[in-house]
Amino acid sequence: MTGADTAQNELGLTGKGVKVGIIDSGMDVDHPAFAGRIVSQYDFVGDAFGAPGYFPEPDQVADDCGGHGSHVAGIVGGNDPATKFKGVAPEVSFGSYRVFGCEGATTADIMLQAMERAYADGMDVVNMSIGSSYQWAEYPTAKAADRLVKNGVVVTVSAGNSGTDGQFATGAPSLAEKVISVAAVDNTEMLMSSLTLSLGGQQTKHGYMLGNPSPEPKVGQTLEMVVADPLNACGTNPFQPNQFAGKAVLIQRGSCTFEVKANNLAASGAAAIVMFNNAEGYISPSLGNAKITMPYVSILKADGEKIKAAIEAGQNPTITFNEGQSSFKNPSGGTISNFSSYGAGPDLELKPELSAPGGLINSAYPLEKGGYAVLSGTSMAAPHAAGAAALLLQAKPELTPEQMKALMMNSASLRSFFYNGQILEGLPVYTQLQGAGMVDIPAAYYNTVSANPPKLSLGESERLTSQSKVVVLRNSGDKDQTFTVYHYPALTMANINEDLSFSPNGFAPSTDFATMEVNGKSAELDAEGKGGIEVTVPAGGTAELNVRITAPAEAPNLSQYGGYLYAESDTQTVSVPYGGFKGDYQAVRALGDVVFSENGQNTVRQFPAFYDALTDRVYFEGENVKEGEQMPDFSFQTFDVVDDLSTLQLFDAPAVWANFAHQAQNVMFEAVDANGKAHTIAEYPFVGRTGSNTYTFGSTSRPWDSFVWDGTLEDGSEAPAGQYTLRLRVLKALGNPDNANHWETYTSPAFRVMRDASGN
Repeated sequence: MTGADTAQNELGLTGKGVKVGIIDSGMDVDHPAFAGRIVSQYDFVGDAFGAPGYFPEPDQVADDCGGHGSHVAGIVGGNDPATKFKGVAPEVSFGSYRVFGCEGATTADIMLQAMERAYADGMDVVNMSIGSSYQWAEYPTAKAADRLVKNGVVVTVSAGNSGTDGQFATGAPSLAEKVISVAAVDNTEMLMSSLTLSLGGQQTKHGYMLGNPSPEPKVGQTLEMVVADPLNACGTNPFQPNQFAGKAVLIQRGSCTFEVKANNLAASGAAAIVMFNNAEGYISPSLGNAKITMPYVSILKADGEKIKAAIEAGQNPTITFNEGQSSFKNPSGGTISNFSSYGAGPDLELKPELSAPGGLINSAYPLEKGGYAVLSGTSMAAPHAAGAAALLLQAKPELTPEQMKALMMNSASLRSFFYNGQILEGLPVYTQLQGAGMVDIPAAYYNTVSANPPKLSLGESERLTSQSKVVVLRNSGDKDQTFTVYHYPALTMANINEDLSFSPNGFAPSTDFATMEVNGKSAELDAEGKGGIEVTVPAGGTAELNVRITAPAEAPNLSQYGGYLYAESDTQTVSVPYGGFKGDYQAVRALGDVVFSENGQNTVRQFPAFYDALTDRVYFEGENVKEGEQMPDFSFQTFDVVDDLSTLQLFDAPAVWANFAHQAQNVMFEAVDANGKAHTIAEYPFVGRTGSNTYTFGSTSRPWDSFVWDGTLEDGSEAPAGQYTLRLRVLKALGNPDNANHWETYTSPAFRVMRDASGN
């Protein structure tokens, strides 16, 4: 997909002599794919880090117990002759920097230490398949990553896996200005386990994905297929004990968790569970805490519908589980993975910037976990870009990180949109989702003409509907290159509303495009694909393009639009992506509401909300303290609340709950006394998006941030007894602090601060 095979077999590029640092969960030091090539390593955390109460325990050996880092490193440059597995750059040297325990997350300070160590060890490329979603370029790891690049290191970072959480979800450190932020592309071919369907005398092989955790099917086992009723297998167990004894049961994805389905069918005696998707593509079901003894496999939607129709027609199909793995085509192959995070950055910088294979990727895994595994994520995409950079550095060691980024972006291949089960051919998907497109290593190797800057971030169009930029084409070759320069528009994200937290994945694509002029002439192609401007770039020289882009006139307000300045010659193409925001960016709400979901019923509550922990009462907007009702009071004391199981300590202090539907440039948390004087409790610059807007009762994950006042004022003194309100003032992203319209303000109900005779 990236041309790595061509680079290795025809161009002789292997990454030899290039050092790649892997900041991750470590690498399996005993894996044959890495034998003799880990030249630097350090474990900053130890196995137990991430579990409650455990602190870092550094070690000189950065072995991998989680698997993620080994998988990432295998993509970069694994090389196992016994299995014929090869990564992108199979002769690179590795630096392994472990920042994760066996489970759990890491912290920014540990990542900073790892970056410093990688730089000190002389890494040429550093890959970080790590991120904090919904952040800013000012996040600490992003700032440090930029400094790595400024000091000569190519840095590739995963864009994030928050594609279902709407736009502006790209994570840090990939939001850093100079790093390469990488989106994920679905694999076109997949190595998968398979089953054989026997139907009407015909046998066909179908791929499946195994649930996690699930027992492996018994090779050669043949089972009769039956259909579950209800097909989704949800709710209080609708099946009878032993109802499906000895049978493979066909169910459909949806309506409840995979775990519920598994438990219901386990109690029914099913010999196997075969779930078909309710959308296009394969899925690996996460079974949570399901305790099952039968295999749980997932197949394609079309395959499941075929089996269902045959059973209902009385044809009695059977399935047989096959040995080994086979290659199957992926229906969404070559398109951006649905989990890949949307941009742009909250500063309206175009992110992500590049794409690479990340959906269903086979790579190295710890030997104790099988040696190899298929995983998905932008975590798998970034190392493809890192490996590509290693190959290109071997070929062109004089390249700076900025030149490497431009080269890879200029030569990338555009991706189409997989929408409603179809690939929309000829219409590039949003630039805020794919960046410049998928890395193309041979094209980058052969290209002699580069474009700078490699991307155009246009900002908002409220006052300037047209933006003018200068792009310089530089020819490092010994022959003149004549290009046809034209506009290649990408789809526009159109169904955006003022509260981004309600924007679903898969924004409705719009063909209301921007328009482009180059050097004062229209760069639009006609219906027959003719038009554009002819530009010659002399050997060893440059050509300047004055580009003027006008936001789409017909696209809805608050849309994100984009496209490409495309230059095409007889031998090479050079493209520069652009992205912009239609309308007034500060019209986007910063503070969003929260959907409370219970028993399938959703209730929207107006946020922010006021919370009294001691009485466990939430005061939502419209449900504040009513006239004649005693206002809440707070003593700022700690109380023990005892129930049947444990003792819980509660702090008798007022709090504001806030859901950030969009990133905030600044947040002021204030206490306002009865005289109207505001006391600044805290100030928070560059606050990230909350990420979600739905709370399911009983969940430990809550889509709001809690601002608690401990009763002290800005000078450290205790607030005297009396009446107060809490106030949250939020400056919107890229807002002007002197413009009142760029602030959102929430004021809590009035409450009382209680002090005893001594003032405590």
